[in-house]
Amino acid sequence: MGQGHLTEMKMLWPAKKIGRRFVNPVLTPVGGWSTIFKVLPLYLNNREEKVPRKPLGPFRTDVSVYAVAPKSGLRVTWMGHSTVLLEIDGVRVLIDPVWDERASPMQWAGPKRFFAAPVRLEDLPVIDVVLVSHDHYDHLGEATIRKLAGLESMRGAQWVTSLGVGAVLRQYGVDAARIDELNWTESVMVADGALEITAVPSRHFSGRGMFDRFETLWSAFVLKGKEHKVYFGADSGWWEGFAEIGATYGPFDLTMLEIGAFHELWASIHLGPEGAARAFAALGGKGLMMPIHWGLFDLALHAWRQPMEVMLEITGKRGIRLLAPEPGCPTEVVAGVEVRSDWWR
Repeated sequence: MGQGHLTEMKMLWPAKKIGRRFVNPVLTPVGGWSTIFKVLPLYLNNREEKVPRKPLGPFRTDVSVYAVAPKSGLRVTWMGHSTVLLEIDGVRVLIDPVWDERASPMQWAGPKRFFAAPVRLEDLPVIDVVLVSHDHYDHLGEATIRKLAGLESMRGAQWVTSLGVGAVLRQYGVDAARIDELNWTESVMVADGALEITAVPSRHFSGRGMFDRFETLWSAFVLKGKEHKVYFGADSGWWEGFAEIGATYGPFDLTMLEIGAFHELWASIHLGPEGAARAFAALGGKGLMMPIHWGLFDLALHAWRQPMEVMLEITGKRGIRLLAPEPGCPTEVVAGVEVRSDWWR
């Protein structure tokens, strides 16, 4: 299906609801009890190295770096999984912050971090914007949000998120006056107009409990600065709308796409390495691709290194330029210049 045909179909629209529940941009099966019964024997018989046998790190962020603006105008610090400190044309954006020990509603059980956060929240530079894609525990950490909301250095930060997630942020102490909730295709100007953030559709789901699935929205985001454009894919399965997003909002200097927590049983809601490569091409295939959503939590059946191992095989065959830095390392984004750290080996 050609890009022109996709544009004619107008696949990008505000999210719709059926009753209290948001619906995906295309029909999307999301696993229920039947999936759990299929997955359980796979978990019980799994022999993969799902959690690192040897301790990782420690990784340390040299916060003195932030005293000087990036020469390229674009710099990222990947904190692990989907947490990123993005510096774009003079604006600092903290994306999907999770410093919590576990991606779980419980402090004593659930997926535990493979390594400690590279920098303390108190030591972060002044943040202009906190961007939260959706309310899942590996993207929105309660302890993290409560701590951020109480920091003096965060008093001036603007919070941007998907529809309905603002209630969670307010519950954890964020000032309601500083929260902007976006529907798909809606935009907000932040940092005195220096950055435009637009929510775009993704194919996923939401919920922090047993009975609130789909009641808040999930989104990917386009960040448009004075000189650069970045796509943050958050969580999504493959869908044809990637091409229209690229045609409408691209090209992107940096495209962040999830590669972890993949399996054929939930391919409709997670890309995995193959899906990420396909999405990157559909989004325009320009600039650098940054793998996210891997390397920090045990959320799937595969070995913890497998997402990056497979991603490297794919990029080698297709000529995709990667930005894959070590956790906690502030890394300039320079057109055509790859960064491939072997920290995970």
